[in-house]
Amino acid sequence: MIQLSSAAKHFGSKVLFESLDWLITPRDRVGLVGANGTGKTTLLKVLARLEPLDEGEVTFAKGVTAGYLPQDGLVLSGHTVLAECMSVFGDLLAMEQEMEDLMVKMGELDPAGAEYQQVADRFHIIDTEFQHRDGYSLEAQAGMVLGGLGFPPSEWHRRTEEFSGGWQMRIALAKLLLEKPNLLLLDEPTNHLDLEARNWLEEYLHDYPHACVLISHDRYFLDVTVKKIVEIWNQKVHFYAGNYEKYLAEKTARQTQIEAAYQNQQERIQQLEVFINRFRYTATKAKQVQSRIKELERMERIEIPKEETEIHFKFPQPKASGRRVAEFQHVAKSYGAQQVFRDVSFTIDRGDRVALVGVNGAGKSTLIKLLAGIEPLTSGEFKLGHNVEADYFAQDQYKALDPEARLLDDLTRAAPMALSTQTELRSLLGCFLFTEDDVFKRIRVLSGGERNRYALARMLLWPSNFLLLDEPTNHLDLRAKDVLLEALENYSGTVVFVSHDRYFIDKLATRVFEIGGGEVNVFPGNYEDYLWRKEGKQIDLTLPGTPDLVAERSMRHQDGSDGHSATTPQTAPTNKLKRLNPLRLRQMKDRCRQIEEEVARREAEIEGYGQESANFKSAEDSVRLANLIERGREQISTLMREWEETAKVVEEQGSEILSGQETPHPNSPPPLPSPRGEGRGAKG
Repeated sequence: MIQLSSAAKHFGSKVLFESLDWLITPRDRVGLVGANGTGKTTLLKVLARLEPLDEGEVTFAKGVTAGYLPQDGLVLSGHTVLAECMSVFGDLLAMEQEMEDLMVKMGELDPAGAEYQQVADRFHIIDTEFQHRDGYSLEAQAGMVLGGLGFPPSEWHRRTEEFSGGWQMRIALAKLLLEKPNLLLLDEPTNHLDLEARNWLEEYLHDYPHACVLISHDRYFLDVTVKKIVEIWNQKVHFYAGNYEKYLAEKTARQTQIEAAYQNQQERIQQLEVFINRFRYTATKAKQVQSRIKELERMERIEIPKEETEIHFKFPQPKASGRRVAEFQHVAKSYGAQQVFRDVSFTIDRGDRVALVGVNGAGKSTLIKLLAGIEPLTSGEFKLGHNVEADYFAQDQYKALDPEARLLDDLTRAAPMALSTQTELRSLLGCFLFTEDDVFKRIRVLSGGERNRYALARMLLWPSNFLLLDEPTNHLDLRAKDVLLEALENYSGTVVFVSHDRYFIDKLATRVFEIGGGEVNVFPGNYEDYLWRKEGKQIDLTLPGTPDLVAERSMRHQDGSDGHSATTPQTAPTNKLKRLNPLRLRQMKDRCRQIEEEVARREAEIEGYGQESANFKSAEDSVRLANLIERGREQISTLMREWEETAKVVEEQGSEILSGQETPHPNSPPPLPSPRGEGRGAKG
């Protein structure tokens, strides 16, 4: 469909990429990755025919159409939202108008006349094509896309110029999806989407009938939407089959192979050079020496590309707060006649990492502002716990910075003594994409996104014990997100955050607060757990990264509540199979293996107790051993129930639970490990 041959692109004296040969086929699903500044957006513009190549050529098959969505900057005006979307169907709307004109004309003509027959034939031809191209469902198609991207019907007749830049980008995305070009080119399409709209876009792209090339800094989004990764790295373009997770594994394996081949080649070069130097002037060895010299000259030297420096950042840990960090009791919040929250009660405990989710406008930012004390309550009571110090990061946090200060100078003044060296501070700035001379820029010359990134880096220097983060992942690439994620995972305080990055939420959250309809519903676990619970899936969540879920489940079983005073959601079960986050699925597979190993260990213990009880020592000792055997059996029974529930979920995903074990038939029960020790050796 599109072919690039020996393609190269420069930015001034800097080479972005060169020697690129790439064929894009009609159903390709490609994720374009690479560090900031490597040329991803430029390559996308080349495919959109907006940028020329400096070397090589790009060839488009006849009839190929490409639709390009930039990161931002599009401004729409002059129409309603629905009319703007319907404008992409210009030729079909023209056909519809012609059919209406023909119908009027037929009403004026004599049905028995020749002219009437000509008009009727023309109407039939147009109507047939109009039906073939789904012309009668244009408004329904537009409504489906607008609804998926978060526009309720009440917004469809508002003027586009009334919407903010992020919502205008959603309208532009809706128009592009309705056009259905042969090649869809999306530059960070999820930047302006909430989680619900992002989830809808994932499903839409999964069923999209043509090719798609996209750039995204959302790992989960890449994992579920693409089947090939194209990486720009070290001025070269590298191709990997599979999604982002497979790309990471394959890249590591490829690097290992290159290093091994490089080591073998270096050893061979050393052998040849030793032989040549030793026998260079020995007449009887002249032929062998010349042969080895030629071998050296013919040898294509393997080069190990420069690896990106791995950056890990640890900020000073805050002082400990009390066990209860924050508590809402019957809180309500209104702005005039608009009620955001009504009768909301919940608690946040030390160490919680709470993700706030809900559609745009549901009240996520408002809740964070209430917790930060920036917004007053309309009614109810809000308490902060003992020794709690809250720190709030707003979406427009940069407005609180000194615009005349240089980045490095400002960071030096804010840094604690433990992080006061220039090297450490420049490394932190590098994590958030400020490199080389960027560190000497004044804050006033930075873009809004750059200022937000800097404000986040500054906050990490000296955090409080209660962090309130409103969309901290905005404007961060994958590398910077990993730095932030690692820092927060090692953070000993309490975090409440809003993010539209599924991977970030799944890795960090231990609880999810669902906001909507004036209520706050509390769910234990990460976002994937939240989705499964919303769909009525009853799975055991005692998996790595969610250590407190067993206790929470036990508390709910005993007292009939979730242990907190927030509204507990009640949902009806559904048979819909939800695709699991790949990270979550891998955790569940690992948990199955861990349980089997634990069951085997406890079975061995029970067998040992049974053999020991066979040799009578005393009545007390026999009772002790019997109790140990009974307790071991109960523990095995609990583990097996967890194994069955977890294995069932993994089986539904069509995956293998154990390496080398084939997936069982969908209608067959999962094979259970045989509890070999149960019932053995319990004598006396």
